[in-house]
Amino acid sequence: MADEPIDAVLFDIDGTLITTGGAGAEAWRRAFRELHDTDVDIRAVTESGMTDPEVGRTALRHVLGRDPETRELSAAMGCYLGHLDQAVAGSEGYRVMPGIEALLERLVTDGLLLGLTTGNVEAAAHVKLSRAGLNRFFAFGGYGSDSTDRAELTRRAVERGMLVAGGTLAAAECIAVGDTPRDVAAAHAAGLRVAAVATGNYGRAELESSGADWTLETVQAGFPV
Repeated sequence: MADEPIDAVLFDIDGTLITTGGAGAEAWRRAFRELHDTDVDIRAVTESGMTDPEVGRTALRHVLGRDPETRELSAAMGCYLGHLDQAVAGSEGYRVMPGIEALLERLVTDGLLLGLTTGNVEAAAHVKLSRAGLNRFFAFGGYGSDSTDRAELTRRAVERGMLVAGGTLAAAECIAVGDTPRDVAAAHAAGLRVAAVATGNYGRAELESSGADWTLETVQAGFPV
């Protein structure tokens, strides 16, 4: 597998491509204020790398003191998405991670297929990338709306990449790029190699310990393709 060519690169979003500067947490806060008349800081009750449905379910459990019903989770997700666009647009801390846009331009020029593998539900992923104009780079993806299992949503991303590539793409020819140990574990479980970047909440040492195939401070130094 180590010698396989790299034909597609699948990127995580938060902490890897961009940071919203807390816009996601703010959208969740507004949603819980609207629906349950309480403030919830999801950063205090959830973990980095969770999918959006996991975040919503965990936060609701914190608020309700029990597992949420399906309609309660659906209402929270819908309300979150309703607030997300405005929260992202107004975030003073929103930024694209160092070197990302130049890297994406180069990979596309070199003929690589680019996709997403993210815990964001699909709508949230596109809202977050839209402010920076990054949606144009990605032809397919796997999302938190596909599965709460990060490995499974990564497999779904590869399946969609195969369709875009006309059935000629194999998982071993894809690499994933992420910023958390969850990203590393999910990609390996799906049969992908992983480049882990220390632009999120984890340092290089922690990412190396998680078993990443490559660890980078940013994508500007030592990107494997």
